[in-house]
Amino acid sequence: MVILFVLPLIAVALLCAPFLICAKRVKAGKSAKPAFIGNLCTFAGAMLTGFIVSVGRVVAYAAEQGSAASTVSTGAGLAYLAAALSVGLSCVGSGIAVAAGAPAAIGATSEDPKNFVKALIFVVLGEGIALYGLLISILIVNNLGA
Repeated sequence: MVILFVLPLIAVALLCAPFLICAKRVKAGKSAKPAFIGNLCTFAGAMLTGFIVSVGRVVAYAAEQGSAASTVSTGAGLAYLAAALSVGLSCVGSGIAVAAGAPAAIGATSEDPKNFVKALIFVVLGEGIALYGLLISILIVNNLGA
């Protein structure tokens, strides 16, 4: 039970470590990019390992039970994966679109305040990509029950 308390603390420490190391490097006048990338990769690896261990425990538990009702079929698993990918990738695309559109919208608005509505439309179109991905994932998960 102690491990359930310690693992989140380790995750938070791994998440904060890049910022502390980067602050030290910037204070010393060095580039913080290599330390930041290395520490984030370490954090991602630790989180992936934790995910794999937890999935392994679920699969082992389902195998111990031996009932077909407690296991998920391959098709259903791929459908859940497709739903997760549709949300995740659409949100990444939306983030890229907003990251490009929002600064341009702010610049256009600062030059001429009349351009605010036109600029806002382009930012909202980027946000719509994430909503489409969420809609597709909801449709995929709803079709699993039918």
